[in-house]
Amino acid sequence: EASPTAALLARVCAAHGLSLSAFFADERQASPLARRHEQQVWRDPETGYLRRSVSPPATSSEVDIVDVEFPAGACVSFPPHTASHGMTQHVWVFEGEMEMTTGATVHHLLPGDCLFMPVGEGHVFRNPTGKPARYCVVLNRSTR
Repeated sequence: EASPTAALLARVCAAHGLSLSAFFADERQASPLARRHEQQVWRDPETGYLRRSVSPPATSSEVDIVDVEFPAGACVSFPPHTASHGMTQHVWVFEGEMEMTTGATVHHLLPGDCLFMPVGEGHVFRNPTGKPARYCVVLNRSTR
């Protein structure tokens, strides 16, 4: 079974004006509760990073919450895309360390750190250590 990489999925979603969370959303009846065993999980075949959509799917919320387990030494690059212009995200680190690059700026994030950034600009997620990292992405799909 073939599975596309995170970078490829991001480009496809951008072309269709979707976030990765919207792409993975379950089309069942909207419920305000998303139990862990019902949450959509996807693993990037290239890096092995695990992405869990925590937010209840099919609600009218403009916010998506994603829990990510990022392997040691892994790196994922998301090129700039105009379909996500105006969308923003917070990256909140729970465990390990992450290096986030937005434009020419590199941010080194430790547990408890939270970085705010636009989604449409190119950015790179990188774990510079020999230990896995875990973080949360809070994505605001509103483009106001």
